[in-house]
Amino acid sequence: MAHSDCTDLSAFMEGVRTRNPHQDEFVQAVCEVASDVFDYIQGKDEYTDHQVLLRMSEPDRIISFRVSWEDDNGDIQIERGWRVQNNNAIGPYKGGLRFHPSVNESVLKFLAFEQTFKNALTGLPMGGGKGGSNFNPKGRSDREIMRFCQSFMTELYRHIGPNVDVPAGDIGVGSREIGYLFGQYKRITNEFEGVVTGKGLAYGGSMIRPEATGWGAVYFLREMLRERDDDIDGKTAVISGAGNVATHAAEKFAELGGKVLTLSDSDGFVHDPDGIDAEKIAWVRQHTENGGRMRAYPDEFSSASYHDGEAPWNVDCDIAMPCATQNELDDDAAKALLDNDVIAVCEGANMPATQDAAKRLRESGIMYAPGKAANAGGVAVSGLEMSQNAERRSWEREELQDMLCSIMTDIHARCVENAPDAKDGGAIDYVKGANVAGFRKVAEAMLAFGVV
Repeated sequence: MAHSDCTDLSAFMEGVRTRNPHQDEFVQAVCEVASDVFDYIQGKDEYTDHQVLLRMSEPDRIISFRVSWEDDNGDIQIERGWRVQNNNAIGPYKGGLRFHPSVNESVLKFLAFEQTFKNALTGLPMGGGKGGSNFNPKGRSDREIMRFCQSFMTELYRHIGPNVDVPAGDIGVGSREIGYLFGQYKRITNEFEGVVTGKGLAYGGSMIRPEATGWGAVYFLREMLRERDDDIDGKTAVISGAGNVATHAAEKFAELGGKVLTLSDSDGFVHDPDGIDAEKIAWVRQHTENGGRMRAYPDEFSSASYHDGEAPWNVDCDIAMPCATQNELDDDAAKALLDNDVIAVCEGANMPATQDAAKRLRESGIMYAPGKAANAGGVAVSGLEMSQNAERRSWEREELQDMLCSIMTDIHARCVENAPDAKDGGAIDYVKGANVAGFRKVAEAMLAFGVV
């Protein structure tokens, strides 16, 4: 791409689309960041001369590999695995592994790109990466999942390391999968080192890691409300998802005095006007961990109704927290939330709002927190797990919770500091604040290294 193209957003994005055909998720993620960063870099020759944004939008490397494994019937199954190492300017590549049928190169490139900025916002020395496979763990036995994870790590191990790339869990990769992956890494390398995070407490894991993403999103939401002299107590929330992030966000929101009205899965959502409290959340966790679906919730709790094939965004609420997956909240959903006078949308998932929905929410003037800021608590505690592994120690639960809260407060402050008009009393554009703050941190390191 010619140097002049990097001073024109449309030309820049056309170049990104040309280089990444049929990769809509990745192009969407780059466009969202570039649209905010372009204004900031104008007139700053050090960024344009060194093509910093263009280099950020091209991953350092993409590793693709075959994963062959044997199922319980003795049949050979073939999946594809990837690791996208996007940018390591401020630290080793860091980001989760996702096992899901929807996984492809575009999705992982988008996640790795977002992870680069998210990790920068935490203030911890972590670069951005992401990986995974189109393998679907649902319906598979423990031994099938073990054999798949062992085969996956047999290829991945040569590309990772505690000072190179440190994967974690994500959708479809929980503590069981992390255990199998780490066990195979240790078996191959004969080394016990902090090469993955999200491990069990018995072998180097960190307390509050499962809770961190959901809790952190609520801590960020609390800071947004405090910025307007408000708080969570007495507020109602609709939350999508029923997995790790959604249930822990619901747990913390209820603990701070709010009422959670909904949870959902890919089939539909439950609406519980009485509120989804700690007892009900515990039931949801146990039920879904055993493969159950949310449609069974009203059978257990008669106060609720189940809405098949629908999303929860039409339910009247104060707060919306999309915590399921990318592009789950479209423009119609954003309009419905605004029509119901929602005061804040706080993203627990990665890029859960479509471009049109995000544009509508930003222009509305409500409080709108992007996932790269609001859901950074998970990777923040993963970073703290890396530190504990390096020091051969474990921190106590309360100490880690205090550190998580402090990190989320600092992320909020960085977003406000870098948001336009924030100091003049205008509506805080958290998306722009997060994008500019993350870009500045990574860009300064890239400039220090020269053209590499």
